[in-house]
Amino acid sequence: MNSTALKSLIAEGALEKYSELYADTAAQRDRFIRAISEFEKKYGADRDIYIFSVPGRSEISGNHTDHNHGEVLAGAINRDIIAIASPNEDGIVRFQSEGYPESVISLADTDEPGAYPNYSSAALIAGVAHGLVINDYSIGGYDAYATTEVLKGSGISSSAAFEVMIGNIFNYLYNDGKIDNKEIAKISQYAENVFFGKPCGLMDQMACAVGGFVYIDFCEPKSPVVTPIAFSLAERGYSLCIVNTGGNHANLNEDYASVPAEMHAVASALGKSVLRETDMDTLVKSIPSLRESVGDRAILRAIHFLNENKRVAAARDALVSGDIDGLFGVILESGRSSFEYLQNVYTNQNVREQGLSLALALTEVFLSGKRAAYRVHGGGFAGTVQVFLPTSELDGYVRAMDAVFGEGAAMPLSIRPLGACRLF
Repeated sequence: MNSTALKSLIAEGALEKYSELYADTAAQRDRFIRAISEFEKKYGADRDIYIFSVPGRSEISGNHTDHNHGEVLAGAINRDIIAIASPNEDGIVRFQSEGYPESVISLADTDEPGAYPNYSSAALIAGVAHGLVINDYSIGGYDAYATTEVLKGSGISSSAAFEVMIGNIFNYLYNDGKIDNKEIAKISQYAENVFFGKPCGLMDQMACAVGGFVYIDFCEPKSPVVTPIAFSLAERGYSLCIVNTGGNHANLNEDYASVPAEMHAVASALGKSVLRETDMDTLVKSIPSLRESVGDRAILRAIHFLNENKRVAAARDALVSGDIDGLFGVILESGRSSFEYLQNVYTNQNVREQGLSLALALTEVFLSGKRAAYRVHGGGFAGTVQVFLPTSELDGYVRAMDAVFGEGAAMPLSIRPLGACRLF
């Protein structure tokens, strides 16, 4: 459909068909129309266009387990990237994200990871394109304008949502939408690992791509077991809230990379490729020699992994059975372990800045005596905390957190049932 006709359709209320994705379709209407208008300004009016959506994600349980073939419980959230895209015939991807410089990538120049700078959007686009080609999928040029509610640094996986969006557009424009979203997630991880330069696991991409609550077992990472779980927090009277503490993410790549690197170092010292292949008894017996070879922090992080992996299964079972107390107990244990053993709540590079620690402390004060759970969210070191609390307490909690961390820092969320998709 051409851009003028699609704007008219949306203005007349067509977004109401997507009420399961957007609680306030009237507010989203202006967002969509503005995005189409910006596409027209940048790439031309009255072109045939398509609209794509990819959600962010919230990690429910399994903090830093996926990269060692562990288990994860995650959920897609009701904040998304939308992209307006149209195919072109010149073999170039032009991608304009609102507020950022345009990325221009020739698909003829995506064979080598070093063709684009590490940690750049261009590297991710090139990496996804290359990953599709080596897996025998089709690619082609397109022009796209995107706007996002999955804010960078908010702990809800802006980079993973972006990568999945790139694959999502290629999927529908050049593969008739036939590529399974799980495959798009794996190709997105390949782009981030090989082209972008970040050794992430697969959890973020998989949660964004698949949607809903999902349990993911990465024992065989090339064929992860992905199990959707039907569960509604709202029906139980609870809400999910992410608090962005506004920490400085500059120069944290080394902190993030150190977690999988140290876990892999322990596994290697034990004669294994990943920690999933060992157990606590073996680890404990080997600690005297491990202290010399890998250091104490690596051992503590390995202890976190082995216990956290068991917690994921417990959280999954609690969700399946509707056991809120069981779920919250696991989340609280995960938070304590992340703080004490994984040590990803603040960076040693700047100990004066401990926004996550402060947010967790204030949350404990505010929710004392109430049925609730909270923990560091995502990769850690700076960014966000995750809180499950009674909906009756939500407004007061949001006000309290915003007073400390700034207006809009506390983000009430819901779990979105649909992952990467094309709308209309």
